Amino acid sequence: MALLRDGELEGYRLERPYRPDGVGDILRGRIAAAMPALAGAFVALPDGETGFLPEGDVEGRRLPPEGTYLTLRVTRAAQGGKGKRLTARIPQTPGEGVLERGPDAALRWALAHPQAIVLADDAAEVARLRRALAGSSRIRQAAAFDEALEDETARLHDASWSLPGGGCLIFSPLPALTAVDVDSGGADLRETNRIAIAEFARQLRLRDLAGPILLDLAGLSVKQRTALEPELRAALAHDGPTQLLGIGPLGLFELRRARIHPPLHEVLADRSLTAGLALLRRAARESAVAPSRRLALHAPAAVIAALESMPEALAEFAEGAGRPIELRVAGQEDVTDA
Repeated sequence: MALLRDGELEGYRLERPYRPDGVGDILRGRIAAAMPALAGAFVALPDGETGFLPEGDVEGRRLPPEGTYLTLRVTRAAQGGKGKRLTARIPQTPGEGVLERGPDAALRWALAHPQAIVLADDAAEVARLRRALAGSSRIRQAAAFDEALEDETARLHDASWSLPGGGCLIFSPLPALTAVDVDSGGADLRETNRIAIAEFARQLRLRDLAGPILLDLAGLSVKQRTALEPELRAALAHDGPTQLLGIGPLGLFELRRARIHPPLHEVLADRSLTAGLALLRRAARESAVAPSRRLALHAPAAVIAALESMPEALAEFAEGAGRPIELRVAGQEDVTDA
């Protein structure tokens, strides 16, 4: 999903409907283990996972006894072995399992921007959004991603982002933090850093980076970097999840950005699945142009196995194309051939 304002890319989410992050889901869970030292409790969830319920997210801030069933809402996606974050501050209703799925990015953005035109290239998606938005006429079936938008969003999958006039931003996500380096590439330092600050703020949103973030500007003394802090604060002013903490002793800007959904680099962590789904999307576009053409997808064994692990995606392709796609194991050099 892409959010555009006056033709400029303002938001981007890559979501896999058959592997949702669960944020916004309403479900029933059982208190499995109270953890006073963590000021909360671990909760057994319907999908076999374990979530965490802080005591501050329970009415009266008192956790019920172990074994108690509660109606819960997922407020944050799982992260690096840590379960989903939960709240019990919602109406307690009977039922079992997942009672209601949370909205995806397309629906969240459509609700947040009630004047926006919503384009979807799939008839079923158009129908889904119209049902969710009470038949709104602003939902239209059309090519949602043209070639330019495909190229721009594909660039977000790379660790570096080129800057106009030279230089680039380099993103290095680590388990504990994300480091972002500005490489001037020999261009003027002051101008490159000013351009980098504006683009850095945009990339935070597009990549949905979260947790501790360090920004290392190109060159400049600590005093010169400090002089650019107002520009950085202004660039981040409309990004609610981000808090600029200032410059640390190493001369790096320190930020903290709230995590709700998985950042883009986590969604893309399974490289075989990412490559396979990209090939499947390409095959779907080719099938739409030439419906009578039979397609075979050639890819390394790991990519084929990843696609086979998501049969719903293959079934969706077959429904749209009118026939299944043939999967063939090939050498690594064929990973981009469909």
